[in-house]
Amino acid sequence: MKNIEIFTSPTCPHCPPAKAYLEKKGVEFIERNVKSDAEARKELMKRGIMGVPTIIIDNEAVVGFDKEKIDNLLEK
Repeated sequence: MKNIEIFTSPTCPHCPPAKAYLEKKGVEFIERNVKSDAEARKELMKRGIMGVPTIIIDNEAVVGFDKEKIDNLLEK
């Protein structure tokens, strides 16, 4: 099973569709809200990422809602 985290914020218009897409794919994930979770925010900044949604699949980052890249990483 893959380790999947999605970094979101309450004001992000692309976060709900990204979460819905992962749910539709039937994969389990942990949601981390960068607005309310300082550790999540620090973790993204350490990676040099400033945008959400960011989906980390087995330590590989997908910045934005990129279905093709998400699918490729889920199939590995």
